Amino acid sequence: MDIEITFINNSQDMNNSSIVIFQKNVASNFEENAIAWQVIKNCGKNWSHKFTYPMNFEVAAADSYGNISDLQTAINGQKWDVLRNKSGDILQLNPENTNNPNEIVIENVLPAGSISAQIYKDGKLLATKTGISPNQKVVFEFTPEIYVDVIPQVSEGEVIDSAIISNINYKLSLLGLTKANLIMTGGGTGSNATPFKFQLVPTS
Repeated sequence: MDIEITFINNSQDMNNSSIVIFQKNVASNFEENAIAWQVIKNCGKNWSHKFTYPMNFEVAAADSYGNISDLQTAINGQKWDVLRNKSGDILQLNPENTNNPNEIVIENVLPAGSISAQIYKDGKLLATKTGISPNQKVVFEFTPEIYVDVIPQVSEGEVIDSAIISNINYKLSLLGLTKANLIMTGGGTGSNATPFKFQLVPTS
């Protein structure tokens, strides 16, 4: 079941900070930086912003000719192939499942040319991997948790600097949730300023 999350700004922030939400691909062969999945901007004090965390994903791929596939709905345990048929390069579901039911795998089975693979959630880029050569694959695996923090100058779909990620303290579990409030507190100016804090509070 999808999770409905409502961000609530209960902070004393006076800098109109942007709130960035992302996940990390925990697959062992993944070395790319995290992507800003949701970026909440201009949400003032005591205002709120709703978004959905779906259980399903979408996958897409691009080939070395600059061709890009459409988004295909995907679930954990699926394997997807980028292959060439009579129409050209396509992204196709493999009838075999992955060895790990918590993974989604995209493999390059083209005769030549590298590909890039992307995975989306709610139509927004969650993770990507470039330079996948023929007979190579990328594995995506996400645990049920989100990372959240105040990060300046980042837009949705952009890579988050690794130095910034190393300083992010808020990893919030989504286990057992169907509806929750994501509450931000802290902030302020001068001697009254306190660090931002985030809390995920179930509402159903």
